[in-house]
Amino acid sequence: MNRLPALRRAAVREWGPLFTAVRQRLAARGVRALALTLTAVALTAAVQVTQNQAWGYRPVQNLGAVRAEDPLPLALLRTPLSLFVPALDLPVWGALAQILLVFGVAEVCLGRWRTLAVAYGATLAGTLYARVGVALGPGTFLGLPASDAQVVDTGPSAAVVGLAVYVCHQRRAWFTGALVVLAMVVEVLVKDNLAGREHLAAIAAVLVVCGVREWRGRRRGSRNPGAAVRTCGPAAAGPGPGRRR
Repeated sequence: MNRLPALRRAAVREWGPLFTAVRQRLAARGVRALALTLTAVALTAAVQVTQNQAWGYRPVQNLGAVRAEDPLPLALLRTPLSLFVPALDLPVWGALAQILLVFGVAEVCLGRWRTLAVAYGATLAGTLYARVGVALGPGTFLGLPASDAQVVDTGPSAAVVGLAVYVCHQRRAWFTGALVVLAMVVEVLVKDNLAGREHLAAIAAVLVVCGVREWRGRRRGSRNPGAAVRTCGPAAAGPGPGRRR
């Protein structure tokens, strides 16, 4: 009989700070707080429609499709748009829902530019891993078969996974973050393909960044024990005295 209150307390501990931050930020700024998210959703939908047209497939591939066999400078030029090129063999509504939810929460908590930086960094980590994996070959632990060099990178999913893990770390939603990581590990165990491996590479890169931030925060705290440490971006900073409204 005590399970329900215990579960409720656990849910409040896990998601309460995140929910409060999102609610306050949306109440303060409204739809403007989601400018990047709505742009990303609209751009992904537009790219999906374009690449399914006879005239649009090739331009989308030339501008936003990244493969491990591509020259590195060309791949780096295509990587920013590749965040918004959904997979042709998967329903686009799933990608749009993921972007709306995860990008939206991240933009509210982290701010526009940090969200974009984490999303790009996670996607870039997957892109670079594919090159390293193909170079190592299938006989090694992190290696990939040569055929994966011709497979298009994951699109928005690596960015979504990376952002989810980063926000969970920022808001100390440890259980949710662990579930995201576990789901990606199970994905690779069930269906070991390039997309699943790139998701794990994105998570690894984000965890490294989180670890560095945690270490730097502890160093600052040890030097100045009285300093308050912020655990979120713009959402945690209220309009205090002397702050412009």
